[in-house]
Amino acid sequence: MMILRGDQSMQIKVPLNKGLLPDKYAKYAPSEYTVDGKPVVSFPIQITGVPKDAQSLALTVLDWDAVPVSGFPWIHWIAANIAPDVLEIPEDNSRTLKVPMTQGRNSTAGGLVGNQDPNTAWRYNGPVPPDKVHNYHLSVFALDRKLPLKDGFWLNELQDQMRGHILQTAEIVIPSQN
Repeated sequence: MMILRGDQSMQIKVPLNKGLLPDKYAKYAPSEYTVDGKPVVSFPIQITGVPKDAQSLALTVLDWDAVPVSGFPWIHWIAANIAPDVLEIPEDNSRTLKVPMTQGRNSTAGGLVGNQDPNTAWRYNGPVPPDKVHNYHLSVFALDRKLPLKDGFWLNELQDQMRGHILQTAEIVIPSQN
């Protein structure tokens, strides 16, 4: 599924394996791709058709299927201030920062889990659906400015800073196995 806004030219792609997020980025990741048993290697993202007047990109990865389990959508990854000329965010970029970005807190940083380690709470937190296949919503936003955010921001701060500055949004749904 793809949602396009603006002049409808921006698109994003993530490689899937038999229609699902590959294991190395999710619940069944080999131990070398995990920290404390949780997947930490972020998946690659291809981006095309970014508006010419975009000054930066931002992204969110949210699990709305987590609502019946946790009571809220689970934040797996949020990032901002990605250069608008980036065509691909490479695998494991959340840790390597080969493509520079400002990263926010995932849901493990909240009061429910209480993770205070920026090396895991302020980066990609891979899918580990507890009850069934979950659909993860990856949204990429083309913005008309860089955002005044620092590493460790919260999702609400990202939304507040993007308000009125979104040129286009592209979204795909990425299923991950239970």
